[in-house]
Amino acid sequence: MRSLPKNWRAEKITMVKKLLKNLGLWILVAMIAGVIAGFAMGEEATMFAPLGTLFIQLIKMLVVPLVAVSIISGAASLGSSRSAGKIGVVSIGYILLTTVASIILAIVAGLIFKPGAGLSAEGVASIAAHASADQGAPTDLSFWDTVIGMIPANPIQAFAEGNILQIIVFGLFLGFGIAAISEEKRIKVINGLNYILEALIWCIGKVMLVAPIGVFGLMAEAVGTFGFDVLVKVINLLWVNLLAALVMGIVIYPSTIALLSNVGIKTFFREMVRPQIVAFSTASSMATLPVTMGACDNMGVSKQVTGFVVPLGATINMTGNAIYYTLVAMFFAQFYGIELGIAQYVAITVTASLGSIGQAGVPGPTLMVVAVLAAAGIPIEGLPLLYALDRIFDMIRTVLNITGDAACAAVTDRIAIGKDK
Repeated sequence: MRSLPKNWRAEKITMVKKLLKNLGLWILVAMIAGVIAGFAMGEEATMFAPLGTLFIQLIKMLVVPLVAVSIISGAASLGSSRSAGKIGVVSIGYILLTTVASIILAIVAGLIFKPGAGLSAEGVASIAAHASADQGAPTDLSFWDTVIGMIPANPIQAFAEGNILQIIVFGLFLGFGIAAISEEKRIKVINGLNYILEALIWCIGKVMLVAPIGVFGLMAEAVGTFGFDVLVKVINLLWVNLLAALVMGIVIYPSTIALLSNVGIKTFFREMVRPQIVAFSTASSMATLPVTMGACDNMGVSKQVTGFVVPLGATINMTGNAIYYTLVAMFFAQFYGIELGIAQYVAITVTASLGSIGQAGVPGPTLMVVAVLAAAGIPIEGLPLLYALDRIFDMIRTVLNITGDAACAAVTDRIAIGKDK
């Protein structure tokens, strides 16, 4: 009989230790435990509600400073990229346009398929009553009321009230102001902001340590109060998100490549197979960055454009995130029976656009989702429903994000460098 290697036991112990430290695993276990507890205890499971409330409050505590610092730092860095000349203008313009296009696509998909709708009238009424009283129903404002309301008369008040749209507008304005000062001063300020961002990310890491406890409390309460049918709605969100990502990835991006670049569609998709596989497995645009750059080189995109656009895109080109934010907002609006008006759609579009651009350096999308929901006046208590499938959502987002990075490089190469097709 063949004997086991001497280090077999040590390897197994190391593997078990890594598994026990896997926060995603514990969140999944907590979610399953919460579902079981809610199903078994019924409405008595509300005794666990304070655990979920504590977790939600900790997240809310970090949302405002995180969004503010991230947006200011991102805008300051973007503003300084004008030194890259036409390449910077074209690439950033393409990123902004495709981000808005992805959000419009997500809104259309959400309106057509209504992933969060379908609960009974009693269920919707129960959920709406259960939502935080201070959330209330969003006010249906006119277009100009919405635009004027985005500009804070008092930025300190906007921070105190957690008005995400006003914070984003002020952050952008201040960020571009920082970009306009001398390079020596600008670098010091941006470095300081990045240090603060690092500290906030540390805080997020500590808050996430209690995520399994919070998720257990929230899931037990949700299932005990509303029933198991609520969880089935998340599957609807998943396939609608996948459909919107596919339309963006195999229709809209290829159309821009066919019309505006020198790269053939077949060549593009052939070269993108490897980066997409890496992106899907790692769920990280940054980890996929060298592979994406290699694919762009193989497509014939100039090294000058590839070296600028792809790293920039890996930082701010987040159409996959924008689609996800928008659909989550519509999902919970439909879930809670909230009718969205033009003011809320403007808030979702602006916050999802700028939030996806400001995503750089933030581990995971959850806090930016909170910002989008808060901007549209939608309760955030249902967010733990998405945690079990978050890894799948993340893989879909990342594949679309890196596809957009390569498409941006291909388009920029022709428009900015001026090569004939």
